[in-house]
Amino acid sequence: MKPVDHAVSLPNIDMEQLPAIDASALFDVAASAHKPRILMLYGSLRERSYSRMATEEAARILTWLGAEVRIFNPAGLPLPDSTPADHPKVKELRELSLWSEGQVWCSPERHGSMTGIMKSQIDWLPLSLGSVRPTHGRTLAVMQVSGGSQSFNAVNQLRILGRWMRMFTIPNQSSVAKAFNEFDAAGRMKPSPYYNRIVDVMEELMKFTLLLRDRSAYLTNRYSERVESAEELARRVNQRSI
Repeated sequence: MKPVDHAVSLPNIDMEQLPAIDASALFDVAASAHKPRILMLYGSLRERSYSRMATEEAARILTWLGAEVRIFNPAGLPLPDSTPADHPKVKELRELSLWSEGQVWCSPERHGSMTGIMKSQIDWLPLSLGSVRPTHGRTLAVMQVSGGSQSFNAVNQLRILGRWMRMFTIPNQSSVAKAFNEFDAAGRMKPSPYYNRIVDVMEELMKFTLLLRDRSAYLTNRYSERVESAEELARRVNQRSI
């Protein structure tokens, strides 16, 4: 591989906004001492909701692995844009997202896609709240439950949403087929390869969250946004001098 030529001409780049990669910001970072904070969302309001039961099972695994877990109950969440964002359930969801360092999204597959309840929760999470970003740089694990044979439609859609929300979606995922066979009367998941996969996904989520949470601000710091911020600052300064 050819060495990097730092004398190369890049006339279209603002060099002040593109410094060399700061290795210390990646490798010399003090590790947070608190437990990883994981928010979990599920996509069904049914009394016997398999997406909720899968989420609760995953929460038990995460708790055993050392996470602090909070599960959002979507009951009472209004449709997106049907009410102001100061609605109590919307505020609760946004505050939990801000609190989180990682998230788990679990949806049933309905008519070949995620449910409207799942999508509504994500749609209430804006890319930014002023200078604060409720999802930016957080880790994400995606899961789905199906009433029929195994499918990956919902998790594939959740991955697209995770990327759009600027999250680090981990490689592994879970899809539980014929979910009605996988839980006992008390709502606990039975031993199976599906259960083992959920353990795999939660273990991987914990590892990635521990690796990334103290570095996410640097990893998601973008040249294009730095240039825009610098230009905005210059405009403000110039306006004050008029």
